[in-house]
Amino acid sequence: MTTFPTTDDVLRWISENPTQTTKRDIARAFNIKGAARIDLKRLLHQMEDAGHLRKRERSFREPGVMPPVSVVQVTGADKDGDLWARPLEWDSDAPEPRILMVQRGSEPALGAGDRVLARLQQVDGGYEGRLIRRIGVNPDRIVGIFRAMSDGGRIMPIDKGQANSWLIPAGATGDARDGELVEAEQTGPKGRMGLPKARIIARLGDPSAPRAVSLIAIHQHGIPDHFPDAVVAEADAAKPVTVRGRTDLRDLPLITIDPADARDRDDAVLAQVDDSPDNLGGFVLWVAIADVAHYVRPGSALDHEARKRGNSTYFPDRVVPMLPDTLSGDLCSLHAGVPRACLAVRMRIDRDGTKIDHDFHRGLMRSAASLSYEQVQSAIDGSPDDATGPLLDPVLRPLYAAYAALTRARAARAPLDLDLPERRIALGDDGKVLSVGFKPRLDAHRLIEEFMVLANVAAAETLAARKVPLLYRVHEEPDPAKLDSLRDVAQASGLVLAKGQVLKTAHLNRLLQQAAGTDHAELINMSTLRAMQQAYYSPGNFGHFGLALRQYAHFTSPIRRYADLIVHRALIAAHGWGKDGLSSDDIAMLDETAQAISDTERRSMAAERDTNDRYLAAWMADRVGTEMEGRISGIARFGLFVKLDGSGADVLVPIRSIGAEYYHHDAQAQTLMGADSGRMIRLGQRATVRLAEVTPDTGGLTAELIALDDAAMGQGPRGRGGKPPRRKMGQARAKSVKDRKVSRRRT
Repeated sequence: MTTFPTTDDVLRWISENPTQTTKRDIARAFNIKGAARIDLKRLLHQMEDAGHLRKRERSFREPGVMPPVSVVQVTGADKDGDLWARPLEWDSDAPEPRILMVQRGSEPALGAGDRVLARLQQVDGGYEGRLIRRIGVNPDRIVGIFRAMSDGGRIMPIDKGQANSWLIPAGATGDARDGELVEAEQTGPKGRMGLPKARIIARLGDPSAPRAVSLIAIHQHGIPDHFPDAVVAEADAAKPVTVRGRTDLRDLPLITIDPADARDRDDAVLAQVDDSPDNLGGFVLWVAIADVAHYVRPGSALDHEARKRGNSTYFPDRVVPMLPDTLSGDLCSLHAGVPRACLAVRMRIDRDGTKIDHDFHRGLMRSAASLSYEQVQSAIDGSPDDATGPLLDPVLRPLYAAYAALTRARAARAPLDLDLPERRIALGDDGKVLSVGFKPRLDAHRLIEEFMVLANVAAAETLAARKVPLLYRVHEEPDPAKLDSLRDVAQASGLVLAKGQVLKTAHLNRLLQQAAGTDHAELINMSTLRAMQQAYYSPGNFGHFGLALRQYAHFTSPIRRYADLIVHRALIAAHGWGKDGLSSDDIAMLDETAQAISDTERRSMAAERDTNDRYLAAWMADRVGTEMEGRISGIARFGLFVKLDGSGADVLVPIRSIGAEYYHHDAQAQTLMGADSGRMIRLGQRATVRLAEVTPDTGGLTAELIALDDAAMGQGPRGRGGKPPRRKMGQARAKSVKDRKVSRRRT
């Protein structure tokens, strides 16, 4: 007869057999059968309650002891070159152990941040780990609302695209409180059954607190918002430059023109009448840009951090800068009245705005004034203030005269002329939304844009001519399939987009001109934008379709874009201006850098869009039940989107709330057709909706469709069981195709 095991017997077995620790393994080891299994179960629970064991899934192990196989994260190498890791799941109150990764020569190299499944063996002072397989470099990050439960808790997502919640084990809550906004990382797989596991790594506070909205986006999209000590130390050690080895531009009355709330000023402009007899009516233009390359040297801590961030990210309540404020807000910022290092381009244009020639200088400038767009425009319109009055004739009027010439060159080039006003969300001191509107487009804005475009072209031309590597800003031609969709939208609106010829921006501009001033203007502008490819950075030159330019690079914003810093270094190397030019490492990594900063740009755009959506939702939270006017801006199988007048917010109308019949979705024509009534819902139609639900945590807005083109939505017949009748899909598709053919013949 087998003796029933004691607590010491069970502990000894688990210690000697770390891979056989389930209740079944223990029962088999001690030959426990039948009713005795109940006694064993009771003993194991007693040992767990007494702290002798920790239950993990279906197995038992000693507390403070790692399982034989676990997921770990590599933390990096020490000064001796040994590679160390930390456990991603650790449920003991004791300090988590260090794991020495022992690798064979045939195994792939591991680096800091890698997550691996490792086989663990306890040794003196810690553990040794051997690679089983690499899982990934970056674990999924989750930002959500923590809901405490007896066994740990759950994280409820705040991302509109995330439907699942996450399980937080009892030892992984990070002391978070119920209702807190938290950041967590995945520690277990996303299985088909049950919830994925995560552990909380940061408590972010009250989700309803002022200015928490942008903080959510920062953490949700993984935007670095804390500068390492080494980066701050390098920035703090920076000193102003002297004129030695530079062109002295301090006597030129260069001025900066920026938004009224701008913290950094990285571009200054000047226009002078060209006194050359061979260029009557022409101008000499100066564009001076902050010399960030002088302070951010290749391979430095500042450089590594700037490359990682890729660009600054802008929210209604804050900016996450690419560079520390010591540089972005001070030494690199072209403030009025103080000497600042710059890279400047001098360009000559003729009376029609065509560039004749240009040359670059590494200089020292002193801005004559720091002005806002509104100040400059008011001065030109006849209302100068104390700052703009003295500059009106010597500086501002020549700028606008040069701008008039540049607009003639722009008209001849015919870049894409979209009319898409930028939304502006105004916040009060308490962080709440005061108003939502659109930023005005002034000639002062367009003036600066034209000067910057010309300077960017000059930079690309210079580097291409000197065969120096650089990063181009590339915007390829639209995808043919997207153009066909745009053509369908145009035809449905009674407009024409020519087919069967090489597409040029002029063709799209003619479509936009047809729509201008009509009810379809916003729809056509949005649909044209959606047909465009996304711009990106590349060492190869594939042209810029939208601007109708063969060569284009970003040169004018190195404080907030890493691509511009690379172009500055390339110009420094091309002219032999110092040892802080483009390095061999920069050149070797151009492809990788181009991809990285294209990705960070998209990351920032997504974070900014999500933040605006959440602020809009918060602003509209007390308008539930209100009827609003708008226009259909998107159609999908699950419903349609209506862009509201005034705020520009997009609300979702679920398919289930559109009348009482079944609707067939035609993805190509972007329509919904009633299976019983034949009612056709198209892009661009006027719509009246009733706001049904607002979710500020996710930025979600849901509405019910009340009327289309001022006609109330009728309640069509319903089928058996209250469900809408379904016409045969073939009949619906045939009718949709017939409608499109008729539409094409009419146009």
